Amino acid sequence: MGLSTHVLDTMHGAPAAGMRVALYRIVANDATLLQRFELNQDGRPAQGMLIDNASLQVGTYRLVFEVAAYFRSCAVALPEPNFLDQVSLDFGVADASQHYHVPLLVSPWSYSTYRGS
Repeated sequence: MGLSTHVLDTMHGAPAAGMRVALYRIVANDATLLQRFELNQDGRPAQGMLIDNASLQVGTYRLVFEVAAYFRSCAVALPEPNFLDQVSLDFGVADASQHYHVPLLVSPWSYSTYRGS
């Protein structure tokens, strides 16, 4: 199945359309950028899967979500410095034959994630 993500803006109760995200592969504490993308109207990458099943490898990955820039684009008044700037999630892929879905629920002051389906 591969790797996918989805972001929901819990402040507005809507998908985080327009949020910018970066995906990295982490090897021996070195982060290699795999791709940058912007979320569509459903709060998902336009291309669907970030990494397809054939290309997903066992190891550590990082998703970096540009939270403050997104909320500023929604005309939310944020303090300086803002509480959350970027949310960085490091996660492990133990079985590359499985689907790894990494959703983010986010507001300007909090976030949560889990391994989705």
